[in-house]
Amino acid sequence: MSLEKQGCGPVFFVIVASFNGQNVSLEPDHLFRRPMKKGKLLIYCLLPAWLLAHAQQMPRIELNVGMFRMDAEVAADPASRKQGLMHRRAMAQHEGMLFVFPQEGLHCMWMRNTFIPLSVAFLDAEGRVINVEEMQPQSENHHCAARPARYALETNIGWFSSKGVKPGARIAGVDKAPAPR
Repeated sequence: MSLEKQGCGPVFFVIVASFNGQNVSLEPDHLFRRPMKKGKLLIYCLLPAWLLAHAQQMPRIELNVGMFRMDAEVAADPASRKQGLMHRRAMAQHEGMLFVFPQEGLHCMWMRNTFIPLSVAFLDAEGRVINVEEMQPQSENHHCAARPARYALETNIGWFSSKGVKPGARIAGVDKAPAPR
């Protein structure tokens, strides 16, 4: 009996193929020909879900620009700021990532290993937009704040312009972000 028939979802099969390192069929019946013990089944079913759930553990906050709402992951420590949105293939239109810096400065962003085009708004300590930059995937061009910024908010490319967000606009909710480390 296959794992899928025993209640394990198809996510498992993709993970097995990538961890196994061999060319295997992703057809469930080809992976396991013998029934598994219940303990192994539980581990094999839950492990992939646990790995996916713990892969990105950044806190989330709600941000608002006028009548527009955004669900933003918060990168407030050096490791999460370094990782940013690298290696992601998609992001929902109402989502973004807020980078919280320990102090105001002329912070810059780049797109190394980032596969989706993004816009970034640099914000002062009160959440006011300083400037917005458009960034193309997999580029090491620097996109910098026009004056000292405390935050940077990355969104799908064109989000700010489509909402009419310009320098001076206030992003509400940044004050609720976790303190930087």
